[in-house]
Amino acid sequence: MTYPAAASKTPLGQREGEIALDFDPAKAAPDAGLVFIGGVVSPWKTREDCPKNMAAARERGLPASIEIARPYRHGLAGLEGFSHVAVLTWLQHAPRNLIIQKPRHAGRPKGVFALRSPARPNPIGLHIARLTALDMEEGILGLDAIDALDGTPVIDVKPYFASVDAYPDATRPETGR
Repeated sequence: MTYPAAASKTPLGQREGEIALDFDPAKAAPDAGLVFIGGVVSPWKTREDCPKNMAAARERGLPASIEIARPYRHGLAGLEGFSHVAVLTWLQHAPRNLIIQKPRHAGRPKGVFALRSPARPNPIGLHIARLTALDMEEGILGLDAIDALDGTPVIDVKPYFASVDAYPDATRPETGR
């Protein structure tokens, strides 16, 4: 398999040190099919208002929900009783061509796979949220918070298992702040 190269130029709108791909992944032939199973209902209407992560969303104290489309609602069976869920979203407004990014909070540029930025070749969001309500008939999952815009497509919901999903000894490099 061959892969396209990354560009080294810095077009308008990119920060110093950022590198864009020579192509737009959104225009590449797809490798797999993807369906949206529902959508996010959140208080965040613009990218400027949206919290940058779940911790910031929780600090604002505004609940959110997920609406599951009718054909997929039977998939919620067995979810009752779980305290948290992992929600995977499609961050449709994010750029897909930046492979090296220079976040405002970072001291140096980093590869997209070393960041939690929504700008990535496949803009999939990961949100771990407390499940506050579940209406299987209406397909509504109440959440304590979410860091996604209202109307963001949902591609999957999974139960969160603290026994296998949490790693207390996980580390990360110093952020330079």
